[in-house]
Amino acid sequence: MDASRLLLHKSNMTKRKQQMRASIPTYELYGEDDPAGSRFWVHCETIPARSAVHHWEIGLHRHERYFQILLVTGGSGDAIFEGEIARFEPASIVTVPPAIGHGFRFSPDIDGYVFTFLASRLPVRPGEPNTLGQFLSLPSVTRLAPDDPDGQLIFSHLLRVAAEWQGRLTGRTVLMETGLAAALALTARIAAQGRTETDETDDNDRRLEAFSSLLHREVRNQRPASFYANSLGITPTHLNRVLKAKTGFGTQELVARRLIEESQRELLFTPGSIKEIAFRLGFSDPAYFSRFFSRQTGMTPGNWRAEEQSRLGSREE
Repeated sequence: MDASRLLLHKSNMTKRKQQMRASIPTYELYGEDDPAGSRFWVHCETIPARSAVHHWEIGLHRHERYFQILLVTGGSGDAIFEGEIARFEPASIVTVPPAIGHGFRFSPDIDGYVFTFLASRLPVRPGEPNTLGQFLSLPSVTRLAPDDPDGQLIFSHLLRVAAEWQGRLTGRTVLMETGLAAALALTARIAAQGRTETDETDDNDRRLEAFSSLLHREVRNQRPASFYANSLGITPTHLNRVLKAKTGFGTQELVARRLIEESQRELLFTPGSIKEIAFRLGFSDPAYFSRFFSRQTGMTPGNWRAEEQSRLGSREE
């Protein structure tokens, strides 16, 4: 399978972010920095539609809340990721996580689509301790082989998303969310083909995958660290050591972070009261939920919801 991918090392990315953050503008979309520009959860357009206006070059910028996918079907160009340059040819998928400074130089015959959408709508968050989460956390260029079935599926999913975005028919939100998630999962799978056999069979990688799967399923059940360790057949101390080595966070920290992500998703995308959300997340005491949320985020659930809704506006198209 012909696949290529750029993965920038985390330490280098962190250093470059610190050096360049002050000079890279933050936009909701391309060049749109007023609150009205954020009143969408997904936006789709052709690559030429935007790049032609800017003479085929998009300067360095970043989006704090939005993930981007470029489906390159024609032409060529360079992706600039905070100083690193990655070349892309057709057919390629370019993925850009939130908060990553990026820009593009396109050839005049460039063709394809760019999808910009709230990262919170992804089923797996960038940086989450599993293969897909790690893939989503770093900018990437992945080449798609024309005769590869997974590559063909990625094309089909993204073209369907583009059609649904234009059509505005009943059920389009579900179809777009599903299409974007499936395209990213398949792209991550293709990108992973370049790993060595040692990387694929590493015991701690398997434990990380298993823990992430369990956490996704059990986070609302408020399981203790010992539950996850026992499920993996190791001691809580060993699990904590493995997770810290692989992610930089211990078991309790990862559980808390995931629980906060679930809380924020509920607060932003469901109409329930704070009390109802607390119960759905496994908290028997809504007051404790509010204290937990405030301790992790520095804001009460109600204040966080109000601020985010004000920033994002209606989540409907």
